[in-house]
This record gives sequence, C-alpha cells and structure tokens, in this order.
Amino acid sequence: MKNYKLIMGWLMIFIFSSCTGQSLRSNNDKIVGGPCEGCEAIFEFGDEKLNAIDTLPLFLENEPKLKVTGKVLQKDGKTPAADVVLYIYHTNREGIYETKGDEVAWAKRHGFIRGWLRTDSEGNYTFYTFRPGAYPSSNEPEHIHLTVKEPGKSAYYLDEFVFEDDLLLSDEKRKNLPNRGGSGIVTPVKAHGLLTVHRDLILGLNIPDYE
Repeated sequence: MKNYKLIMGWLMIFIFSSCTGQSLRSNNDKIVGGPCEGCEAIFEFGDEKLNAIDTLPLFLENEPKLKVTGKVLQKDGKTPAADVVLYIYHTNREGIYETKGDEVAWAKRHGFIRGWLRTDSEGNYTFYTFRPGAYPSSNEPEHIHLTVKEPGKSAYYLDEFVFEDDLLLSDEKRKNLPNRGGSGIVTPVKAHGLLTVHRDLILGLNIPDYE
C-alpha cells in the first residue's frame, strides 16, 4: 500500500509538471528566429507567477530609474497578443552582468538583474528597472536584452532596447540594427523622478522562418 501511494504521488507530480511545462514550452512549437544563444533562460523563472508588470532587482538602489512600457502585438501590428512571456536582463551601472556567486544555468552569464513578464489580455507589459551601463572598454551602446516566447513558437530574441540619447549609438550602428520585432531605439522622457520609455513589440516582424 505504501509503495502504491508513493507511485501514485510521483505520477501526479509528473502529470502536473508536464501540463504546466507544456503551457509554455511544447515539442510542437514551430522553430523560428534562427540561432539564439541563451534563449533557454526564458524558462528559468521556476514556479514564479508571471504578471504584466514587474520590477527588476536593484531598482531602488540605482539611478537613473527606468520605466519601460508598451504593448505586444501580433504580426499585423494591430492585434494585441496575450500570454506572451518576455525575458529581460541587463548590466549594472558599471556595465557588468552582476552575480551573487550562487547562480546556476544562464544566470551565471546573465547575472541576477533580470526578470520575466507575461502580457495581459490587451498585450500590455511594463517593467521597472534602472538604466544599464555600457560595457567597460567597449563601444557597445547601453542596452537591455529581450527574449519572447509566444504560444506555438519557439523562444526568439528581439532587438535590444537601446537609447536614442546614447552617444555610443552611432549612425552606423543604427543602420545595422535588424529591427527584430520593430525598432529597439527608445527615447527616455523624465517625469516623476524616473525615465520612461515606450516600445511596442511586433511578433514575427523580421524574424526568420516565422511564416
């Protein structure tokens, strides 16, 4: 009897885990977007309940504070896309992907300044963070990495958030941006003690093998 209960218990755990896992990742997902190193990190939120609004670590401790908001839209650029998972991460103010030393998996490279969101029924998303620093000894502009996972498609990356007023964002770099999901160039507007930027994301736009 004890063995029976133990087996049934493990079976229920397996079934529940499989169902919840398939809600985000499925073997039937269409592979899109081309190679994507680190896209697996979008699945590393564990048992955290994802919302359309989130705050990344060290928001309170850093300046300038940053609010990033917008909508995720279907490829027609009009229809809101619900239940799309976004994964964002970036450097600290010194341009380092900061770690605490106990990280596992992709957090070893991405650091702990990262977060996940799930769009609401209207496709809305908002996250609060701070403006990242540029890489030390590099001419790469300040940026925030972005990966998306929509139902029925594999995870893929979109253009990083970069800032219109960043002196490192040269004309040449602007011309070479692939505009995956639309332009990632955002214009910070200061109000109520923080910078606010708006960016709508268009699923599938300039994404290889999407359709």
